[in-house]
Amino acid sequence: MARGAISELTVPLRAAWNVPRNKRASRAISEIRNQVQRHLKVGIDESVWIDPRVNEHIWKNGIENPPRRVRLQITRHDEEDIPIEVKLMED
Repeated sequence: MARGAISELTVPLRAAWNVPRNKRASRAISEIRNQVQRHLKVGIDESVWIDPRVNEHIWKNGIENPPRRVRLQITRHDEEDIPIEVKLMED
């Protein structure tokens, strides 16, 4: 199993703050998925897998207060059956 290309991406989540307070964390996850698809030019047949740690990081302050930005590590695998992985950057 060969590892694919690894890249870093800082995603600004300002669009998550332009929705009602009780929808901000959900919108932040959607924004992460949209930014990764735009950054990697993801095709229709490819899927994006977001690590549960990213979801926990977004939701740790509740639904009304997601972080303003998040640093991600994105891995695109060479095999067709393995999706694009999105993980939280280790500080």
